[in-house]
Amino acid sequence: MVATDRIGELFADARGMYESALERVAQGDVRDTAEKAWCATLLATNALILARTGDEPQRTPGTSIELGKLADRDRAIQSLTGRYYSRRGQLHGECFYLGFCEPVAQTERRIRDTIAYVQDAEVLART
Repeated sequence: MVATDRIGELFADARGMYESALERVAQGDVRDTAEKAWCATLLATNALILARTGDEPQRTPGTSIELGKLADRDRAIQSLTGRYYSRRGQLHGECFYLGFCEPVAQTERRIRDTIAYVQDAEVLART
């Protein structure tokens, strides 16, 4: 598979995961919604890394490391790192794994703002 095809697939999957998150938040399942938003973040980040390096990370630690390396080289990518770690820690770690989703309004805001992260990653993947 050509890398550009895979990049497109990853971004499409990220948008699909985000849409699934919105469906679940409407049903009041914040915990599952948080994980779906985290997955959208991870997919978009992996697509960005693949676009910039030619290699797709296979595990989350690799994604984190590679995102840091890209941010060191490109100031524009630095804007994603805090947002990435915010979602990794709060949505994935605290809310999904530990069940600590309070305050729910803040968690839901972070979930809804995930689409902006996906869109920003996609723009950066093209530059």
